[in-house]
Amino acid sequence: MSKSAAKRLLPKVPDLPGASRRQQYSQSTKRALVEAALEQFSERGYAATSLDAIVAQAAVTKGALYHHFTGKQALFEAVFERIESEAAADIAASVKGVKDPWEKSLVGLRAFLEVVQQPTYRRIVMQEGPAVLGYERFREQEERTSFAIVLDVVHGVLATGAWELDQPMVETFSRIFFGALASAGESVSGAEDAEAASARVEAAIGFLLLGLRKLIDDGVAFADPVGDKS
Repeated sequence: MSKSAAKRLLPKVPDLPGASRRQQYSQSTKRALVEAALEQFSERGYAATSLDAIVAQAAVTKGALYHHFTGKQALFEAVFERIESEAAADIAASVKGVKDPWEKSLVGLRAFLEVVQQPTYRRIVMQEGPAVLGYERFREQEERTSFAIVLDVVHGVLATGAWELDQPMVETFSRIFFGALASAGESVSGAEDAEAASARVEAAIGFLLLGLRKLIDDGVAFADPVGDKS
């Protein structure tokens, strides 16, 4: 490809305060690649998507792709991170301003269940994610974007009682709930009737939360099995 032809493929970028023209172009190129990859992976799946199709849709050269990403898997990971981050932001926004901890837990649960029913999230995160990234890396990415929300919600719920729990115990409760949500997300995203599966998950986890609330309201004692060893 000639330099003049390649130049015509460069994405046009707006002027950004504080950024050089080269930085603006680099950011625009990377964004175009991620957006093109997101669409290709969503429609075709990871295995059936070629780098040629991605660079063609992004209107950049393959050299530009390799400037930003080592290959298709790295590009997929960037797409995965973007979708997970956007999902976490949506869930966080849904619970923002909800004062009652129990209502907050249910609002967050419903927001999560809405996310896992979205076609793009189901395809890239739930269906393709574990296979492409590997299960361990997949879980690391999920935890990086979502665990803080679960920790905040669970901390608020536990704080409604008289239990004096240290941070490691609160984190233990949070990881149990996080694991339950991850499993629930898999069951909903893989179900033929995702709406019905989501309703069952909401009812089941809501019932567990109701049981936890009764234990707290009734003043049932809970002791950290590790205790204070100081």
